[in-house]
Amino acid sequence: MKIGSLQLTNPVILAPMAGITDLPYRLIMKRFGAALVFTEMVSAAGLCYGGGGSRELLRSDPAAQPLGVQLFGDDPHRLAEAVRRIEGQADLIDLNCGCPVRKVVGGGAGSALLRDPLLVARIVAAMRRATARPLTIKLRSGWDGQSRNFLEVARLAVEEGADAVTLHPRTRTQMFGGQADWSELAVLKTALHVPVIASGDLFSADAALEVLARTGCDAVMVARGGYGNPWLVRQILDRLQGLPERQPAAGERLAMAREHLQLFVATYGPARTVAHMRKHLGWYVHGIGHAASFRQQLNQTRTVEALFDLLSSFEDAAA
Repeated sequence: MKIGSLQLTNPVILAPMAGITDLPYRLIMKRFGAALVFTEMVSAAGLCYGGGGSRELLRSDPAAQPLGVQLFGDDPHRLAEAVRRIEGQADLIDLNCGCPVRKVVGGGAGSALLRDPLLVARIVAAMRRATARPLTIKLRSGWDGQSRNFLEVARLAVEEGADAVTLHPRTRTQMFGGQADWSELAVLKTALHVPVIASGDLFSADAALEVLARTGCDAVMVARGGYGNPWLVRQILDRLQGLPERQPAAGERLAMAREHLQLFVATYGPARTVAHMRKHLGWYVHGIGHAASFRQQLNQTRTVEALFDLLSSFEDAAA
């Protein structure tokens, strides 16, 4: 598929996820076949005011390209300036209109923007004037069940220059509860002339193929389904080619967990590793015997060495 001037090799995209899609994670998902990988969402204000933390989120590698950078904020001028500052590092730039967390919404960004469609239009227009790079928007269905205005917001964004739209068909008040309403993806696809990317409840290759078939969407965006499971990307791609999907054995899952841990230490050093990698290691062992005991011990680790030792013991037991 093609988004603006960016030609993608396949229709499987890694979602931007705060606290998840750092450089090591992106490298792994790219290796498994993701056509486009995203940074964690980046604060436009942080970029404009020189925040080192925001800049660190942009850290990348040629092997993790093409790279999408997702920005959040509520000020058109500031978002335009942020676009200008990152343009050289991004192959595609996305506006976050979907994050439901209180900290982001409280500042007027993320899914809070859905309450003001005309502000979204002004933001997209300002970002469009600031760059010739492919520009996209990711949104939810609406603020709540009484204001499911995704169609209005998406149309305004496209009119102002958005090259594609990603929809997670839940409202902000739903957070991640209930079920994503895939019928809204079909409505959106019918209404727009630009690519529509499906997000929400894609935990298996079956789900990915079903949403594409039911909605006519141009691509799928893997999010929580990829936690500890980069094989999901390859499984979707295999199924799209008519090939059987392959489930990784326990040893393969643990070897990947070890590689992820090593990659994170090499990228960011031991100081950041323990707190961050606990969750990933816990996800990798899902479904393996005695995983609950492993996770309990995992939460008690305090050093990188302890993480490697615990993983080695678990690998021996699972062999």
